[in-house]
Amino acid sequence: MPRDPKATGFIADLDKKLDEFCTNTRFFNEAFNEGRAQMFVMQHRLNTRQRNSVLKLRVATLTPDWETRLRIIGAASEELIADEEFGGGLPHWQILENLGVTIGMQRAKIRAARPLKSTQLAWNAWAGVMSHCHWLEGLLANVILERPNIRGYGAGIIKQSGWFGLERARWKEVFGLTDGELGFFKLHEEADEIHSDLGWKALAKHAKDLKMEEQLLEVADQNLAIWEHYLNGIGDAGDELNKSLAKRKSKKAAAGVKKAA
Repeated sequence: MPRDPKATGFIADLDKKLDEFCTNTRFFNEAFNEGRAQMFVMQHRLNTRQRNSVLKLRVATLTPDWETRLRIIGAASEELIADEEFGGGLPHWQILENLGVTIGMQRAKIRAARPLKSTQLAWNAWAGVMSHCHWLEGLLANVILERPNIRGYGAGIIKQSGWFGLERARWKEVFGLTDGELGFFKLHEEADEIHSDLGWKALAKHAKDLKMEEQLLEVADQNLAIWEHYLNGIGDAGDELNKSLAKRKSKKAAAGVKKAA
């Protein structure tokens, strides 16, 4: 389900924070290029594995509500082990790895990638808001980062189709890929709508019952700040990589001209 424009109270306050996040985050608004795409593949592949093998499972361990716990574990399993419903039986990190190969990256290079300092710092910060905290704070940290893939936040393409709808449009423009080749983004649009909607409803119920609305709004700010730091780190490193790629192509072209002459 897309963002509910009729939401009130706690959920409306969370929606406002997400709307500002999707509108103002640099990564969503700056020019896209090949370097950013490659850096996204390397870092987000690592991030998918880290969050689903470590951070989300810590949230599940802390969660006393059995149904919510099973949903967290089930969603993490799709990302980490196999997504039979949306991913053709492949884990999400492997689908992203395959996308990297499609745009010309070497699989060995993708697998050898190390986290950027900004990525490692984000993991350390998420550990603080997902491991050593009240279980409902961990659930919020788990759910809110899937929420930008829901339609209705921000402006333009991201409002109409969610963050990964924006990515599909940008990757199409830069690489000329088909929707089939960009399945990683499509599966996340579908899966995150389901996972996020269930988590959003659980948050609304338990936050009210436990009188934690104000506390959770502050935790939301912290999580979105971490997410913004993580994404902008990819963007900045991607721009530097793009300069190196451009130089490499320029040298290769010059060598080709020289050889032809």
